[in-house]
Amino acid sequence: MPEALTEPARRAIGEVDSNLALGQVGTLQDTLDRAAAQMAFTMVLLAIAAGVSLTLGVIGIYGAMSYIVTQRTGEIGVRLALGAAPGSVVRMIVRQGGTVALGAILVGPAVAFAGGRLGESLLYGVSPRDPGVLGGTAAVLLLVVLLACWLPARRAALLNPLDALRTD
Repeated sequence: MPEALTEPARRAIGEVDSNLALGQVGTLQDTLDRAAAQMAFTMVLLAIAAGVSLTLGVIGIYGAMSYIVTQRTGEIGVRLALGAAPGSVVRMIVRQGGTVALGAILVGPAVAFAGGRLGESLLYGVSPRDPGVLGGTAAVLLLVVLLACWLPARRAALLNPLDALRTD
């Protein structure tokens, strides 16, 4: 608040009721600016938490899917030894992983809609049912699952079938 207005405001309030204590005298704009700054800081912290959560989810999904596909190296070796084309084996494994991921992607938004009410008061300018956020997150996770299936399956399909069978 401009210093020139502080003292006249104090005098005017003192004339109405001299027992009133004035702690923080300021303009409405100053109060709104402080509230907006607190909200912006909260939003930055929530964005960081969401980013860390997504990163941890991506790492976990990649690790789990990669491990599962790596455990199937012997099966891949048998398929290759019996004459299956490496590309068809890789497509089969990626399709199976993608099917699991699509099932999870169908369940995820339902859970997000159900739990959206809990976080609605924390969101500013974004709806808990924002299709862009839900779709973007689902696309990232689907891409990670497909990549996590494709990389180890491709690596196993490029092995000599006898080497792949020896891994068990």
